Amino acid sequence: MNDNNKKINLLYIDDEPHNLIAFKAAFRRDFTIFIADSAVEARKIVDENDIHVILSDQRMPVTTGIEFFESILQTHPEPIRILMTGYSDINAVIDAINRGQVYKYLTKPWNEDDIRIFVKTAYEVFMLRRENAELTEKLVVANGKLEFMARQSLLS
Repeated sequence: MNDNNKKINLLYIDDEPHNLIAFKAAFRRDFTIFIADSAVEARKIVDENDIHVILSDQRMPVTTGIEFFESILQTHPEPIRILMTGYSDINAVIDAINRGQVYKYLTKPWNEDDIRIFVKTAYEVFMLRRENAELTEKLVVANGKLEFMARQSLLS
């Protein structure tokens, strides 16, 4: 087990209980796993935890994976989104990319090695975006200080 991966908070959403159990069993040693059987439950988990990567099944009864991703874009744009489906539906892929800003599209049944690789890569993207946002914020503060100092020297 790589302790470095333990810090990756991974949310898996699927309406089929046996898929949730199998997923958690397969990846609990690799990542910190959160599971949800609906978009409502997933939203609660995202609201209450620092989730880095979200894998969602596309075909669920009330809310599709794409609809869930789209619903959290405004409030939780940071998590990297991966859509999983047992159906190879090109329209779902296009929707996922356009509406839900999906990073990857995977088919079921999943390949455990692919999941591990994609989650680790998605986490790297997550961390790079977070670092970029922090650096941009620091740059804005530094620019503000420079502008203040420039104004002060013009006044004296």
